[in-house]
Amino acid sequence: MPSIAIVGASADRRKYGNKAVRAFVRGGWTVYPVNPGAAEIEGLTGYARIEDIPGPLDRVSMYVPAQVGLAMLPAIAAKKPGEFFLNPGSESPELIAAARALGLEPILACSIVNIGLRPDMFPDA
Repeated sequence: MPSIAIVGASADRRKYGNKAVRAFVRGGWTVYPVNPGAAEIEGLTGYARIEDIPGPLDRVSMYVPAQVGLAMLPAIAAKKPGEFFLNPGSESPELIAAARALGLEPILACSIVNIGLRPDMFPDA
């Protein structure tokens, strides 16, 4: 099973960080929700930091503002994910340049759509 860290995962079912957790679970992925304020999201253990996730990651998907993401880039790069998604609203020219400097190649796209699902398939309630 491929693995994914969803950075900015949320317990709020209206947020894309929550819809992504549900979408990737439905898609058969091993999902690691990353949010320092959530011990559990959708029944999965929450991780405060990328560094806390055991083992390698196939994908990291960002749902946090670019300034938050910038601070996390060294830890993300250290995990050497196969794919690094910047979902709409999480990107900035500075973040993209910094990611590339660390050997990450950002994919600017909705990671939910990338696996053949749509955010609107996951209700807000």
